[in-house]
Amino acid sequence: MYRFLLTPRWWVINVFTLLAIPVCLFMGSWQLSRFETRVDTHNQQQDDASRERKAAARPLSDLLPVTAKTSGERATATGRYDTTHQLLVPDRRLDGRDGFYVLTLLRVDGDVGGGKGMADGKDGAGAKGEPGAKAGAKDEPGAKALPVVRGWLPGDADDPAAAAKVPAPPSGEVTVTGALQASEHQGGDGVSAAGGLPRGQLGMISAASLVNLVPYQVYDAWVTSSQAPGALKPVPPTAAEGTGLDIKAFQNLGYTGEWFVFAGFVIFMWFRLFRREAETARDLALGITPPEPAAPTEPGADRTPDDAERTRSPSATA
Repeated sequence: MYRFLLTPRWWVINVFTLLAIPVCLFMGSWQLSRFETRVDTHNQQQDDASRERKAAARPLSDLLPVTAKTSGERATATGRYDTTHQLLVPDRRLDGRDGFYVLTLLRVDGDVGGGKGMADGKDGAGAKGEPGAKAGAKDEPGAKALPVVRGWLPGDADDPAAAAKVPAPPSGEVTVTGALQASEHQGGDGVSAAGGLPRGQLGMISAASLVNLVPYQVYDAWVTSSQAPGALKPVPPTAAEGTGLDIKAFQNLGYTGEWFVFAGFVIFMWFRLFRREAETARDLALGITPPEPAAPTEPGADRTPDDAERTRSPSATA
């Protein structure tokens, strides 16, 4: 009854099935391993974050350039805030509420990190003797700028009432301690790559964006301050790109399910075809053959009495 399995058609079906099932299972297991790796990384980051909150902050120079390992670590830097270049970063959510970040550039004295992770700003714009050079933005030799997110405020950055709540940065030398973060990029969470922002606003926290706004070098990193003054709320650090439980991690989990479903579908279709072929073979063995379809009648051909009987209208029959 099952000799049909030896036909060329079924050889192709069987070989395809035997190859497709292991491939689907392998791909599903691989996607599952990637998801588990991200979960382990997330748990490790949580443990590291707990230890880092208790550990002493490290100098900025020891953590540059920012990597997946150093991202989120507590960093400390000393300098003076540039009060003339305080920026608002709109469309940022915190605790389910819309708001904006308050970013101020910290002019760090000396060559922190030996020039690692810096971007050159415009030459001459805001230089000494020009209107852009104001108090708090001294062009000291070797003084670089570190973007510092001092906190978050609810509301719209375009609303003057909300912007008026932003506390002024402290004057004089300060020491900032916070979590080190890598520069943002287009497509990141909350990042606005659209142009046309009002003056004093920034869509993406990165050296590439800031280099066109300030007349000095900017580190290719930023810090979210652990201490937020006034009405500001501290901004929690984010996990480094490609790590943690982000949307890509759950995409891996979804792909895992898809590959296992594909394997099950291959098995289901093989059994369905096998059952149908086996039933046909059994019917033939019992002498039960399906009726052959009648040949179509050509136009103009004489119809048989049976054809005439089948096409006779009910009124004619009556």
